[in-house]
Amino acid sequence: MPILRGHHLICLRFFHGEGYDEAFIENLRETLSLTDKEDITISSGADDICTCCPWLEEGRCEYDRNADKEIREMDSKALELLGLSPGGKIRWRALRGKLPGMFPVWFSLYCTGCDWRGACEKDSLFMELKQDYR
Repeated sequence: MPILRGHHLICLRFFHGEGYDEAFIENLRETLSLTDKEDITISSGADDICTCCPWLEEGRCEYDRNADKEIREMDSKALELLGLSPGGKIRWRALRGKLPGMFPVWFSLYCTGCDWRGACEKDSLFMELKQDYR
């Protein structure tokens, strides 16, 4: 059963093969392949994606000085917008259906300054939602 944190519930919808390195990318692919078959368990911290992240140290994101705090705040907002809670479960299909309604808020808060925005902009749904937002 895949375990995902708040912002990954949103951002992974736009994944198309980019990441820090091959091990990270392969882990993303494997995790995503499970989301089509199994319930997703919602995590309050580091999840199945984080396990292969080069910035994960002792369960915390060390990308930069404030990264862990910022990511936890982002996770909390993602769960609020999706109407979900840590420890809960959801199917990937149900999750995808929630994206259009909450995307304008998410985009304005997090996408505009995100390091991964260029990768997301290769996704047709992201571009469609972004266009609808303007």
